[in-house]
Amino acid sequence: MSYVKSTTADKSFEFAIDIIKTYKNLVFQKKEFVLSKQLLRSGTAVGALIREAQNAESKKDFIHKLGISQKECDESLYWIDLLMATEYITKESYNKLNRDCTQILKMIKRSIITAKSNL
Repeated sequence: MSYVKSTTADKSFEFAIDIIKTYKNLVFQKKEFVLSKQLLRSGTAVGALIREAQNAESKKDFIHKLGISQKECDESLYWIDLLMATEYITKESYNKLNRDCTQILKMIKRSIITAKSNL
């Protein structure tokens, strides 16, 4: 079931790399361990779930896995906002992470809508 364009998978992989780099900076430079771990978990789950969806057993399974990815993506936006509000990340870092995450979220939503219309 390959309804997710490779650009969504590629974009989410690049986002995961940025999340890991942000996590490393937060832990080693800022000594922040709780929020950064939450961001690491949700931010890297987005792409993993998209990858799972590409190998779904059915259209319903595909939609379900993308739905979970959508939730993880939205949760990542929460942590990014919180890290910015508490001044753990710079405005520049915030803008990039927020922009990329929002773009991925829109791509996932479009894929879910398309898949549902093809059921």
